[in-house]
Amino acid sequence: MVGRLRMVLLVLLGSVLGAAAQPNHAPGQPLRVTTDDDAYCQVLLVRVSAAPAAANGPAAQLMEEGRQLCRAGHPRTGIAKLRRALRVAMAQAQ
Repeated sequence: MVGRLRMVLLVLLGSVLGAAAQPNHAPGQPLRVTTDDDAYCQVLLVRVSAAPAAANGPAAQLMEEGRQLCRAGHPRTGIAKLRRALRVAMAQAQ
């Protein structure tokens, strides 16, 4: 009895967690597939550099930290910093 109850709870919990893990994707917009390599670091550096508010402030600091991390062989952490820099720069531009 207890085993069946556990099984039912696990199945229910799994279905709830599975639904929550689905990405929020707007229909009609293509999915963008990215990688965690140096090429994507460069793509993000170009995008951040092109943002008007990236020249100074927190966005510039995050961009430099991301650049250094990518160069040091830590692309995942560098990409995270560069994405944050892009969000900050875009928020400052508004």
